[in-house]
Amino acid sequence: MTSKISESTAPTMMEEIARVVDYQQGWATVEVELKSACNHCASSENCGTSTIAKAFSVQTQRFSLPSDKPCHKGDLLKIGLPESVIIKAAALVYLLPLLGLFLSALVGQMLAAGLGLSTNGFAMVFGALGALVAWFIGKHFAAQLEAQATPVIIAYLGQEVGIISASQ
Repeated sequence: MTSKISESTAPTMMEEIARVVDYQQGWATVEVELKSACNHCASSENCGTSTIAKAFSVQTQRFSLPSDKPCHKGDLLKIGLPESVIIKAAALVYLLPLLGLFLSALVGQMLAAGLGLSTNGFAMVFGALGALVAWFIGKHFAAQLEAQATPVIIAYLGQEVGIISASQ
């Protein structure tokens, strides 16, 4: 008996809820609240890092995207960005500096050994400089990658429903 696993051709999307702040000629300007990774686990009440994250104000990001349907100010949209873009950008920003660190430290150690100098000192200085240069390069390419990736509207959710409290 053979089992067939179906493969989806649609890219996996990172989804977020955005609020429409303006709509003009087929373009919706939306605002997304940037959330910290802290404050979302069961230990957030007793965590020092969570307390620090709460102290900083909520940040928002604003951008425009094409919309098939007319939107009104305050409408909520579910938007998505392919996960591959996020993963590639994270790899550029986090893994490239590690590679720069190790390769530059190796070059520094080999150079110092050839010149008869302290290999540890040269390895540390070259490693730090290599990591810093690789981080700037990774950040530059990640910004280009993210600028080319346009979020898409997955669903139109309508207006937010508020809860009215009956206090006297």
